[in-house]
Amino acid sequence: MAEEFTIAPIRRLLKKAGDLRISPDATEEMRRLIGLYGTRLAEGAMNNASQEGRKTVLERDIKAAAAKVRKLEEKEPE
Repeated sequence: MAEEFTIAPIRRLLKKAGDLRISPDATEEMRRLIGLYGTRLAEGAMNNASQEGRKTVLERDIKAAAAKVRKLEEKEPE
């Protein structure tokens, strides 16, 4: 999934966060993590819509999936 995100916008996102140089490896890891998080959100949102018998993912499905992902991340050890 990470391959779907191009490097340039991710580098810009990292640069906006501070005035440091960003290594190619850091950019690639950020891209991988964004892809992983996006996949989890998409799967959760699809599941929410499906459980409610809908064929359309709504904003509330994304928000619910994001809340669930955050809860799961809080439980994971570092």
